[in-house]
Amino acid sequence: MLARSYLMENEQESLRLELKSDRETIRQQALWAGIKPGMRVADIGCGSGKSTYVLNQMVQPGGESVGIDFSIKRIAYSTDHYSAKNIKFVCRNFLEPLHDLGMFDFIWVRFVLEYFKSSGFEIVKKLSEYLKPGGIMCLIDLDHNCMNHFDAPEPLQKTLHGVMGQLESSKDFDPYAGRKLYSFLHDLNYEEIDAKITAHHLIFGKLNKTDEFNWITKLKVAVKNSGYDFNEYEQGFEGFFEEFTKFFSNPRRFTYTPLISCRGRRPI
Repeated sequence: MLARSYLMENEQESLRLELKSDRETIRQQALWAGIKPGMRVADIGCGSGKSTYVLNQMVQPGGESVGIDFSIKRIAYSTDHYSAKNIKFVCRNFLEPLHDLGMFDFIWVRFVLEYFKSSGFEIVKKLSEYLKPGGIMCLIDLDHNCMNHFDAPEPLQKTLHGVMGQLESSKDFDPYAGRKLYSFLHDLNYEEIDAKITAHHLIFGKLNKTDEFNWITKLKVAVKNSGYDFNEYEQGFEGFFEEFTKFFSNPRRFTYTPLISCRGRRPI
């Protein structure tokens, strides 16, 4: 597999990933998945490095965490902000072989597969080669991504669905990655598979600064560069952007996105 451009690439992406990653949420997800002290962990697509740091704390004493990301900028950010004993950050394309990094007891793949609609299963299959027999794979991703907004105006809803369809066809983005995770582990003959669904985005009432920054950045980067024509609005993207921000800032708005987590143990 070859590297491709990242849909959300922008100068503030490390900061966006930093702000949207909640330490306690990561900790609870990893506990549910079965992380234990002494494990060697791979954090695939580690982003800002916050998740790698939290996972590393959870495998002490005696554990080690390796954060892997293709972006030099994000590896630099991770190294600057989250360097610690038993943590290593490496700038690598995880679509290419990683055998030199050794084997792992726990592989964490969170908010990664949504960017690889056509190759999600093949990625998990390849990552399984680096998981020790009896080791745990944890896959976490969104479902029906960015499309659940009550009570959005009809042109806004139509545009959002159109944009996501455009991202599917032209950028290999997968708005429905979450619902596929169980099948990936099932088809690879993993054992003790479990899955759960929770809310990721759950936005109502007054809009907080983190959600505002996260969503506005997604509009300005992924949505604007999606290739969609925005014909629902005379002003094109600018008209859509104006209506979305007006709707999103209204405390009556209710926005949610399901989050699906799946874990399994590689057969011994």
